[in-house]
Amino acid sequence: MTLRYCVVFFAVLVLYGISSAPGAVWQDSGLYQYRVWHNDLEGFEGLAVAHPLYHLVAMGAKHVPLGEFGRRVNLVSAGAAALAVANLYLLMRLWLGRDFPAVIAALTLAVSHTFWWHASVAETYTLWAALFLGELVVLLQYTRTRNVGYLYGLGLLNGLALAVHMLATIPLACYVVFLLVLWARRSIRAKDLALIAALWVLGALPYGYLILKNIVQSRDVLGTLASAAFGNRWRADVLNTTLSWRLIQEDILLVVLNFPTPNALLFFAGLYGLHKMDSTAAFRRIVVALLVLFFIFAARYTIVDRYAFFLPFYCVVAVVIGLGVHEAARWRLPGSTVLIAAFALLPIAAYAVAPGLAQRWNLSIGTRQDIPYRNDYEYFLRPWRTGCTGPERFARAALETAAPNAIICADSTTAPPLLYVQEVQGVRPDVKIAGIVSSQGAPRVQEQTVEELLEERPVYVVSNRRGYCPVFILEKYSLAEAGVLWRVAKPAPAGVR
Repeated sequence: MTLRYCVVFFAVLVLYGISSAPGAVWQDSGLYQYRVWHNDLEGFEGLAVAHPLYHLVAMGAKHVPLGEFGRRVNLVSAGAAALAVANLYLLMRLWLGRDFPAVIAALTLAVSHTFWWHASVAETYTLWAALFLGELVVLLQYTRTRNVGYLYGLGLLNGLALAVHMLATIPLACYVVFLLVLWARRSIRAKDLALIAALWVLGALPYGYLILKNIVQSRDVLGTLASAAFGNRWRADVLNTTLSWRLIQEDILLVVLNFPTPNALLFFAGLYGLHKMDSTAAFRRIVVALLVLFFIFAARYTIVDRYAFFLPFYCVVAVVIGLGVHEAARWRLPGSTVLIAAFALLPIAAYAVAPGLAQRWNLSIGTRQDIPYRNDYEYFLRPWRTGCTGPERFARAALETAAPNAIICADSTTAPPLLYVQEVQGVRPDVKIAGIVSSQGAPRVQEQTVEELLEERPVYVVSNRRGYCPVFILEKYSLAEAGVLWRVAKPAPAGVR
């Protein structure tokens, strides 16, 4: 089984290595690259989005002298995603004792849109998924063997997962209930619980360190814990309890986008198989609980990039589809194996043609569609980033356009590639980037300072659209197109043409 596990891992690693972005990337992924470049373990938007273990791993990859810095950081996600897929294969192979359902489950996750998308750029979710699926492997082994050593591994892996992403708290809640039931039934001892908890704390140490450091520095325990739970500005999104018709429509479309194949129907066969499976009953119940909890969390989450938070749900859906493949084998339908294998690859073709069709039909996908060198249909609907140099091309064009000693006021999408090209590649250090992250020594572009700045140096913005350009600039100043940028100018005095 070790050989087959390695075959799955390296096959998927080749796929994700090919699809990985070659360098600079947009928005949050670019911010992660920026933090890795600056060895920033904590970040600047609250502890909930610090993801310290991911950044520690990426900082290690930064020092591997192979290829472009940005590609090395992106490949951390690719390697973690390959590990996650291999762990899913191992889970299903151990559970069902058959290779075909395990391979289909692994392939289903590997080519699902959101998972593949995040395997191609610098992101935290694939490392979290690798640890989460590892948790399910050791949990399954415990329910089959009753060897408490697997529970020790469960504590350590979930602690590590928490140090990557707060999503780990959802399975943690299930594990705590499970462990308390075991303890109440005297299946494990109190000292086993203590050791599991100690290993969990050890795994979560990078995150615990940041929490304790902030408590000591700020002397604000409640504020620090709120930051750890919600970040600086997402409390309302995390705690949202309402559903709108728009959210429900988005939920349906996101699930369809990730499983555009008739194999999705095997999910229902898998639910049936899960229901009637007698062995490993405790494991089966935890899988059901995780499926429901992950869906509920993502379905009513109102953050802008909520699509990413369905990824844990998709991991469990792939598990259930694997069970569906196992159940379908009992039906002995002629040709079903070949059809299931072919349908498992169908999403690749769907993602290849989706951007062109969406653009031809002028479908709204809720994106901005105004960033030079980025076709949003391709960017959002196609998960691979092979040869994607748009962020670097934009940043170079913007920096070359800017006048000497200029200021570029950038939004959270465009600031990371601008800083990447400036700092990593040494282009135009005289230009100051001002945004969610800024060049060293960059002045703050605020309503109170912008007029004085315009007297001293040229000021540019990256967009003339509300939401991506400061409101006070849009309302009080005129904008003149300058290449890929917009130059800010004082409005003409009243009566002057």
